[in-house]
Amino acid sequence: MTAAGCYPEMPPPGGFSFVPFLRLPPLPMDATRLIAIRHGETAWNVDTRIQGQLDIPLNDTGEWQAGQAGQALAGEIVAAVYASDLLRAYRTAERIGMALGLPVTPDTGLRERGFGRFEGMTFAEIESTLPEQAHRWRTRDPLFAPEGGESLVVFRQRVVETVHAIAARHAGEQVVIVAHGGVMDVLYRAATRQELQAPRTWKLGNAAINRLLWTPEGLSLVGWADDAHLMRGERDDLTV
Repeated sequence: MTAAGCYPEMPPPGGFSFVPFLRLPPLPMDATRLIAIRHGETAWNVDTRIQGQLDIPLNDTGEWQAGQAGQALAGEIVAAVYASDLLRAYRTAERIGMALGLPVTPDTGLRERGFGRFEGMTFAEIESTLPEQAHRWRTRDPLFAPEGGESLVVFRQRVVETVHAIAARHAGEQVVIVAHGGVMDVLYRAATRQELQAPRTWKLGNAAINRLLWTPEGLSLVGWADDAHLMRGERDDLTV
């Protein structure tokens, strides 16, 4: 099942794409390197239950993943760590910040897409009780917003503006951003110039390391979905 803000258990035809890290060129003075990381796993990820902006903590696997991400980044030169203020992302960022010796700056602009009425429901519950809305969600209708939630258009604008502001604040530096699957999806699409409606062929794994370059002209992709630091299987099947 593929829907806006959810991450299918089975890969699309041809499999998920992996973008290897490239040799980094000299950094232009007005550019910022971004390390973007989705939060570690939660119990609701495992249950395929929509979290949205509900404050769900990491499970034991998620705590382990967060620690592994911190170890993987421990040797990096990083100016700041930013995170969604939701606990699953903020706690992941804390583990990374501890490894880097940096505090975490919360930013509500990095929150997951607001799913309104969908929040707390499983995929199956949405399909059975709200079939018409489920169809618009699955087909990535950019203007569809669940009752009390955000449309993809509004969500993308929030994320892009937030990341632009963070990156502009750190020109010539490298920063870590810890957020959610939907946020990672927006960043990938912005960096690769893909439309909101385009089917997803890239992974959004918990605690995977993604790298982008920001300039005032926009984002570009450096590397995506590096999970070498995660030594056992993890889920890429949901939500936010």
